[in-house]
Amino acid sequence: MGVSDDLRKIALQEKTLVLPRFDHEAAWRIGSSLREMAIARNLGLVIDVRRFGEQMCYCALAGTTPNNPDWARRKGNVVAHFHRSSYAMGLELGQKKTTLVERYGLPFREYAAHGGSFPIWVASAGVVGSVTVSGLPQRDDHEFVVEALCLETGQDYQLLKLSPEE
Repeated sequence: MGVSDDLRKIALQEKTLVLPRFDHEAAWRIGSSLREMAIARNLGLVIDVRRFGEQMCYCALAGTTPNNPDWARRKGNVVAHFHRSSYAMGLELGQKKTTLVERYGLPFREYAAHGGSFPIWVASAGVVGSVTVSGLPQRDDHEFVVEALCLETGQDYQLLKLSPEE
């Protein structure tokens, strides 16, 4: 499976993983699910669940570094700007052999088109925030968030996960 296949699957993920509403309780459930999954798998992650302009759930687990919160912030900024997953943006830019700086003039220190941040879609409102993790390779960061959003929305992760890399 290649980049085009991943982009098609990510578009399906973004279309399918829609919440009926998003509030502090939903943010806590998503963040708690991510934390429990990370602890069970012994993963060092930063977890950031936010409505745009408001951090609603944050956690930094053992094994993270001071760089992880900054990566999470920068990836979350990509979702806030484009209302798309940071991984999809990175894959598309890679296909076009360009960067956020070259194509959109967005500064490197503020935006990172790397996997790990996913838009929070609400059925009646559109994109209202993001769920972000940092600490794994970017494709794994992306998939970790998708898995947690599948739990929250009742979707089958096996049907939505990216195909194994070749």
